[in-house]
Amino acid sequence: MTSPLPAAVLWDMDGTLVDTEPYWMTAETALVERFGGTWSHEQALGVVGLGLEDSAQVLQAAGVQLSASEIVDHLTEEVRRQLRELGVPFRAGAQQLLRDLRDAGVPTALVTMSMRRMAQEVVDLIDFDAFDLVIGGDEVERPKPFPDPYLQACERLGVDPGETVALEDSPNGARSAIAAGTVTIGIPNMLPLDDVGAYTLWSTLDGRTPADLADVLAAARAEVRA
Repeated sequence: MTSPLPAAVLWDMDGTLVDTEPYWMTAETALVERFGGTWSHEQALGVVGLGLEDSAQVLQAAGVQLSASEIVDHLTEEVRRQLRELGVPFRAGAQQLLRDLRDAGVPTALVTMSMRRMAQEVVDLIDFDAFDLVIGGDEVERPKPFPDPYLQACERLGVDPGETVALEDSPNGARSAIAAGTVTIGIPNMLPLDDVGAYTLWSTLDGRTPADLADVLAAARAEVRA
């Protein structure tokens, strides 16, 4: 018997839909160095998946003498510039899975800690109507790893979090989705997700289908019933 499709599929953006983490790291490094500091790869990994305000505080501790809002605006504009100049690096299989979900009538939401204006730029570059809803980091009370972003997406879509599947690449993002009660699939990118608590891990979205998502949701439901 075919498993029922999720009530919605909730997507993280940076690192999950698009591999923009190198763009953020480039922007962070240049900003810290502008103020005479150094920014290691390990420090950059430490802010992957954090809300931008929290990341700004880490950059301030590294020597950036700007307000949190100035840091957020600067980094956002630098990443937007790289997107325009270098292109949008979609992760393998992401656009096809999105298209298949749309064809199957499954609602989708983009749940990102990037500013809404940058998320909308990425969405606008997809050549079909990919998302019913976009939640930006500047539109939530508390950022990932708090559950608020995913709870807000589910509320606005009118779905039960337990009937949805969330796709995440970072520990903070996965913790947010898990805390919200979604069935969370981790697609590791720069950081391992082995001990975060995602229901399952996929190495890639390439070749994945709505039926695969339905099977994961069905397996998670069966475990709850058991």
